[in-house]
Amino acid sequence: MSETKTVLDFEKKIIEIEERIKTVSALAKDSDVNIDKELNRLQLKLEKQIKMSYTNLSPWQRVQIARHPGRPQCLDYVKALIEDFVPLCGDRVFADDPTMIGGIGRYHGISVVVIGQEKGTDLETRVKYNFGMAKPEGYRKAQRLMDLADKFNMPVICFVDTDGAYPGIESEARGQAEAIASSIQKCLQIHVPLISVVIGMGGSGGAIAIATANRILMLENSIYSVISPEGCASILWRSADKAKDAAEALKLTAQDLKTLGVIDEIVTEPIGGAHRDTMATMEKVDEAIYRHLQELMQLGRDELKKQRNEKIYEMGHHINFEEIKG
Repeated sequence: MSETKTVLDFEKKIIEIEERIKTVSALAKDSDVNIDKELNRLQLKLEKQIKMSYTNLSPWQRVQIARHPGRPQCLDYVKALIEDFVPLCGDRVFADDPTMIGGIGRYHGISVVVIGQEKGTDLETRVKYNFGMAKPEGYRKAQRLMDLADKFNMPVICFVDTDGAYPGIESEARGQAEAIASSIQKCLQIHVPLISVVIGMGGSGGAIAIATANRILMLENSIYSVISPEGCASILWRSADKAKDAAEALKLTAQDLKTLGVIDEIVTEPIGGAHRDTMATMEKVDEAIYRHLQELMQLGRDELKKQRNEKIYEMGHHINFEEIKG
């Protein structure tokens, strides 16, 4: 999925065993030696090592997994879950932002609007999608699509995966802050079901702009935070080397945010992370989205808007700030 294989620090032993399996398998092709017993032993050892490595992950390790280029991205989910997807482009003000994927399609036979951030899988596509950092026109496109969904009574499904909105001078000149604020406001105004899934990085206002939803779901190893660990460390300790400490303090994991009442559900990933079994991950995301969508579609239009507004406005009451300080 990426041009070079990404190996996380805590995955080195896993990779060593995988390389050993490849070596033994290659030797078997050049000889008549039966290596089934050795392969079975190595496979069991691999499974044991993966479970061991992915048990009790630290916040910083989850940050690393969330950033893994092999994780399924927005377009992967669209391709796997949305039938007859028709992309819609442009904000009708300035231009089209390819980073912000948007369009209409059918989800389990239900007409829906899909919005999400795409990062790309290699250098060429990462440049095309601006590394997942949307510009003002991207957020204005999202608003246009939410208006479309509201007009035709179509649920909105959002896939969140961004380090944050693009901070370039041209974006600021075109009203980045206003575009994000207006997108959040639009999320609160529409009268249709709105489900957001953080599939990787949920960074700052760039994520909140399409994650102010009736139901907020997070993959087990995704993160959701007002700032990156490196950015936080640079501000608090004047050194990005303290990123691990910042990751602990930010309470950015799905587990922390579920405890704090910020999200509604943690979608479990296969052992070893989403990058090791993308199809199993998509199946779990599909099940969660469909279940929540069925529940939300039982509510009236005004009730959907009211529920979403109350959820967001009251969110602060669920947060134990003394626990965060501790």
